[in-house]
Amino acid sequence: MHGGNRVAEVLQAHGVRFVFTLCGGHISPILVGCEDRGIRVIDVRHEANTVFAADAVSRLTGVPGVAAVTAGPGVTNTITAIKNAQMAQSPLVLLGGAAATVLRGRGSLQDIDQVALIKPHVKYVGRPNTVREIVPALERAFHEAVSGVPGPVFVELAVDLLYEEELVREWYVKKTDRPARNLGEAAVKNYLKVHLKNQFALKDFRSANPPEPANIPTHTSKQIQKAADMLRKAERPVMLIGSQTMLEPRKVHELTEAVEALNIPVFLSGMARGLLGKDHPLQMRHKRTAALKESDLVVLSGNPMDFRLDYGGHIGNAKLIGVNRCKTDLTKNRRPELAILADPHHFLVDLARVAQQPTRPEWYETLKARHDARCAEIDAMADQPTDAHLNPMKVCQSLERHLSDDSILVVDGGDFVATAAYICQPRKALSWLDPGVFGTLGVGAGFALGAKLVRPEADVWLVYGDGSAGFTIPEFDTFVRHGVAVNALVGNDAGWTQIARDQVTILGSDVAVKLRHTDYHVVAEGFGARGVHMTEDDKIDAGFDEALAASREGEPVLINALIGHTSFRDGSMSM
Repeated sequence: MHGGNRVAEVLQAHGVRFVFTLCGGHISPILVGCEDRGIRVIDVRHEANTVFAADAVSRLTGVPGVAAVTAGPGVTNTITAIKNAQMAQSPLVLLGGAAATVLRGRGSLQDIDQVALIKPHVKYVGRPNTVREIVPALERAFHEAVSGVPGPVFVELAVDLLYEEELVREWYVKKTDRPARNLGEAAVKNYLKVHLKNQFALKDFRSANPPEPANIPTHTSKQIQKAADMLRKAERPVMLIGSQTMLEPRKVHELTEAVEALNIPVFLSGMARGLLGKDHPLQMRHKRTAALKESDLVVLSGNPMDFRLDYGGHIGNAKLIGVNRCKTDLTKNRRPELAILADPHHFLVDLARVAQQPTRPEWYETLKARHDARCAEIDAMADQPTDAHLNPMKVCQSLERHLSDDSILVVDGGDFVATAAYICQPRKALSWLDPGVFGTLGVGAGFALGAKLVRPEADVWLVYGDGSAGFTIPEFDTFVRHGVAVNALVGNDAGWTQIARDQVTILGSDVAVKLRHTDYHVVAEGFGARGVHMTEDDKIDAGFDEALAASREGEPVLINALIGHTSFRDGSMSM
């Protein structure tokens, strides 16, 4: 039983169904060990997408996703995706190959100080030095990933810990098969013998155990009662629910029921989008800033007070209830009147059991009228002609009409994706995936891959800008090879439009923000997928119909929608 099998044993005990990888000799035993245990190995075309896919699995299932990459550049290629997961507080496990334990720092192939490089971006680094240390290191990694503030973890696995003992001994013998010519060489031969003996000694070895419960901060009954009192006295309360509230995917229905029972206007962001389904009377999607400034009590559930809330500037004189697993995020930029270091999901569920809410018809009507007016404004702008090609808002409206009750939206881009966020509504909880606070371009194909594998019956829509599509369009090869029928929509306006809007206006130059109306549908066809070219208004719905029909028959699809420019998102730069 080689070390790769021991890795697979731990993954199996923790309920891991998929391992995302790009092959490398350092990690081959892990991949074969997983295959032998029925864990599906999905190989991609860039290492960053192994982590993005694992991240999506984590968010949608609550079980940490797993990525396995080879040493050196295999690990370095994951850094952006790992940082994205850290900032999104998404639990996942990255397994990295490494040079043999006795060759560290001696110029071995792809040998760099991976631990120093990745340590600032993960919660835990495991580096077993013997075969018997593999299982404990991995088990701790899984536990750390989901405890407290969730996040990514890294376990470095040296190549001589993963292959069979007989083969590793053969490698070592080849390095020392000549007679020792001096005391130094004799000492090295002796050291290697002792090292090998210790490396494969199985004293105190144990098999993998089931996962331990995560350590999660908990609220008190006194905090619940105080929050209930503050809510009861409020005349204009608003609740903001963020991604950290969604860390219990298997209990999402109780969260939905709790939010409905609290009976106050709600704005949803990140992974929380879709929590209340489509057009729920409590959910307000537009004019959030105005609502916050007019409210007298804000409940901030799993959201940091960062740039998305203008560092607290969007909240006027309202009192603030904050609940967050992260102590830093809980008090960032503004200290709440009631600061609760606890899991937001559990807090809201318990709060709903004791909070008796009065009706507030005037407050509801104020927010609803403002929301409806914005919807009407969007509808009117969608009917306006653009400088060329299709109106992007009209394309997004057609996508909205084509969303099934079981669909997942994965968004990866700037201007076009932000437009879609105003128009397209997830139909149920855990049906929206965006990068999170890091704003990372390139999450799309990995997220879509993980989402479709977790929920194969769902229509997975990957909404790309034409800039972001360039990051991961080769993963259509992965979709085709592994039978993952994703629908991708590229809003193709031949430019980095989100940047261009302000750069051209403020600086008077379009340097580095121009692209081409590239035939992305032909690129997808080259990888074996279906391509759809969308250029005419009266063919928009037909294009979506074709894509859905093909994907439901098991064929990945990319729609290349040529779009023009509107003024809808002018002046939208974030700092």
